[in-house]
Amino acid sequence: MDTPLKNLAIIGAGAMGSGIAALFASKGLNIVLIDPMPGALDRAMATIDRQLNVYAPGNVQQAIDRIRFEPGLEAAASCDLVIEAVPENLDLKRDLFAKLDAICPAHTVFATNTSGLSINAIASAVTRRDRFVGTHFFTPADVIPLVEVIRNDDTSEATVNQVMVTLRFAGKRPVLVRQDIPGFIANRIQHALAREAISLLEKGVASAEDIDEVVKWSLGIRLALSGPLEQRDMNGIDVHYAIASYLYKDLENRTEPSDLLKSKVDSGQLGAKSGQGFYTWSPERRERVLREKSATLGELAEFLNRKASDA
Repeated sequence: MDTPLKNLAIIGAGAMGSGIAALFASKGLNIVLIDPMPGALDRAMATIDRQLNVYAPGNVQQAIDRIRFEPGLEAAASCDLVIEAVPENLDLKRDLFAKLDAICPAHTVFATNTSGLSINAIASAVTRRDRFVGTHFFTPADVIPLVEVIRNDDTSEATVNQVMVTLRFAGKRPVLVRQDIPGFIANRIQHALAREAISLLEKGVASAEDIDEVVKWSLGIRLALSGPLEQRDMNGIDVHYAIASYLYKDLENRTEPSDLLKSKVDSGQLGAKSGQGFYTWSPERRERVLREKSATLGELAEFLNRKASDA
């Protein structure tokens, strides 16, 4: 089946839900964006308008016209695919899908957008486990091409295919995560990298700025074109094995968050949103960096997509 699911409901009108809605609407799909919180839909409309003016400036009004803004879950009853994008709370997600299971017809596919919660645990709230998947979008959802599609133990091949086709239709690059494991693929790799970086900072090996500089201008620039396993092939697996034989034992392998990370959280140094983290963030710097990174990520994604198409 190569036809995308064309009537979508997005539950949750925050930054993630708004980005998903803007993306699919810009590709010609019909969207209902649902959020009961007062003011959430008005904020979402302004966010979507701003986002569309960045990457679909000639299609803004047409895309917005494809989005209905509704406060009640009942608006999802006519949809073929429901994507949940509410906060990362297992009970909240389970309660939401239990209600949707009673509202939506049997053919409706359910997708939960989570960074690492168990898809099996969330899917246990519904009777249609065969029509339930995880869809892990990355922030900003309308810019980062990849989406992790995660099966639960009962997800059918037809459901996987329908979701993958719909994501590809929207210009995404979906990958299938065959097992429901904590963190899926991206967050496991990201947290392994961050754990080592925080350890190096904690030990005084280098400053936060220099550690980030190393990652951005060596690993980062290469990883955009070659993943870690392909790079091992290019360098030689024997070379990797030789280095791993002495290096692995010295890498950070703690199973609890570091003291430095805990102290940051305990003191309220939560990063850009609090003004202080590993860096100091003024509101102006935060907005400028977010805006510039989003635009640059979009340009980079377009370039890499062209390179992949030409390959």
